[in-house]
Amino acid sequence: MNLHTRKWVKPEDLNPNHTLFGGRLLQWIDEEAVIYAIIQLENTKVVTRYISELNFVNAPKQGDIIEIGILATGFGKSSITMRCEVRNKLTREQILTIDKLVFVNLGEDSKPKPHEKTQITYVKDRVIPNN
Repeated sequence: MNLHTRKWVKPEDLNPNHTLFGGRLLQWIDEEAVIYAIIQLENTKVVTRYISELNFVNAPKQGDIIEIGILATGFGKSSITMRCEVRNKLTREQILTIDKLVFVNLGEDSKPKPHEKTQITYVKDRVIPNN
């Protein structure tokens, strides 16, 4: 899994225990996952359907840099399923894992729309070069 997105834990991200507020981390994960889904499904109308159990392993502190990784694990008729891993960039300690995040592709009517995707694709493979 590639962990590309990085976030710096700042004072406004902390809970009363002076560690990263779990809700802030979930916000960052949801944002990263929906961007991944939009790129994979080539549609900006994508919504979060399901996030499975969260497994918090370590709590980041102010000043830590965390990395968020998302990987597609399956494609449904109108959905994409992913897993997520978050780790401390400097120590490489695992912070959190989520085994299953599901996002749904929507049509103009805001109802699920088939996407016809069956595997991960990369932007470089979709771009048609100018000749």
